[in-house]
Amino acid sequence: MKIRIAFLVILALSVALVAPSVAAENRGDRVALVIGNAKYPDSEKPLKEPINDARDLADELKRDGFDVDLGENLTIDGMRRAFDRLYGSIKPGSVALVFFSGFGIQSNRQSYMIPIDAQIWTEPDVRRDGFSLETVLSEINSRGASVKIALVDASRRNPFERRFRSFSAGLAPIIAPGGTLVMYSAALSSVVSDNGSDHSLFVSELLKEIRVPSLTAEETLNRTRVGVTRASRSEQVPWISSSLADEFSFVPGVRVSSGKGTVVERTPPSDTIDDRPPQKTAIVAPEVPKVVPKKVEEPKVAIKEEPKETPKIKEADIVAPTTDSRAEERLELALADDPTIRSLSVKIADNPADGNALYRRGQVYASKGAFRLAIRDFNEAIRLNPKDVEAFNNRCFARTVANDLPAALKDCNEALRLRPNFVDALDSRGLLNLKSGQTKNAIADFDAALKINPRLTSSLYGRGLAKQRSGLISEGEIDISNAKSMDPNIAKEFAGYGVD
Repeated sequence: MKIRIAFLVILALSVALVAPSVAAENRGDRVALVIGNAKYPDSEKPLKEPINDARDLADELKRDGFDVDLGENLTIDGMRRAFDRLYGSIKPGSVALVFFSGFGIQSNRQSYMIPIDAQIWTEPDVRRDGFSLETVLSEINSRGASVKIALVDASRRNPFERRFRSFSAGLAPIIAPGGTLVMYSAALSSVVSDNGSDHSLFVSELLKEIRVPSLTAEETLNRTRVGVTRASRSEQVPWISSSLADEFSFVPGVRVSSGKGTVVERTPPSDTIDDRPPQKTAIVAPEVPKVVPKKVEEPKVAIKEEPKETPKIKEADIVAPTTDSRAEERLELALADDPTIRSLSVKIADNPADGNALYRRGQVYASKGAFRLAIRDFNEAIRLNPKDVEAFNNRCFARTVANDLPAALKDCNEALRLRPNFVDALDSRGLLNLKSGQTKNAIADFDAALKINPRLTSSLYGRGLAKQRSGLISEGEIDISNAKSMDPNIAKEFAGYGVD
């Protein structure tokens, strides 16, 4: 009898040691929503990477025991239905994973995943058409998922952000519920260029590490971050945030840590191995500390909400303006087939007094390098509404790039008279002063803009150039370096404005 009691005590202790670690893997199902959005009409050409990355990751997750819903080039309704299916499939204790590759926008310190048919011109449009990552994770948590994982490859320069420069680049830090693991493909508020291949560096490295059976999910993502950083020579450094309370591994039933370096051997079931050779591992390793990013403190600035918030557009590959009227006519004919311009032109033809459509078409013309055409539309928008502060600001910018500096200065001053401390007009006037050689005035304007929005990359880079031209070489280098870390394409963008 004593022997039997002793055996039961030993067995109970053994179960107690293993149970906390195994819980996260055995409490429920594994469900995943994988989205690859590549064909955005507002973009000049489809993205190469998202579809292939989504398909490859979906295949890998299926091998790891996930019930995967794969969506490609999803519209607003398509993404809404996909998220509803995900929410409906979650059971108490489930592991729920979301992967999104496409365009993302940071707005109001939240990160939004953008459907392919989003019509985004103002900040409210982002909240209307985009899907907040924080909201998605909160909903998943409310359905009872014990482990929540979000993998977001959306730190790309996109056509939407170029329409309103008051937006910060890249993605924002996230406030997520407990038991959540989040990874962005690049650092906070930074963007990376597509590498031109059929797969992203981020997903390529992620797939390598997911296939290592002896790693927890946190270790998998940490190793992915190291791999991406090394392969990009530190130009791309992914961001991770974790609040996981239990150990979880992408490869089920292989390695489970007790939290004190003890590892329990388990052989993966045959239906989860697929094309991997059978493995049985016993690796003893110290507990890997969870990665907790430093809290980013940002100054809180109260900015008065305006009914219309569509600042000027900047384009990374901007085309130099032309003063040849015949060349301008040829450019207008060439752009007539652009789907966005065609749609806006139809609206203007139906209602020549549609100032909003004129303003938006001016923005698109500016993004294509057709600054004379943009100025023409802004002229008409201002004629219809002499208090259209955004049109004055955008015309100032277009005239600056087209080297009509005296007229541009009048527009910027009028925009700031109509709306004092208008951050985008300060930034535009800073660019104007930089081009005209008024470096002290440029620094003052960029300083004022950065006090309102410390992450305004164009003002940071412009101030760096102005400081260098004023003889403040080291200070200028710091600003330029910080701006490039947030936006690797910023120097190319300024060169397109005739400033380098």
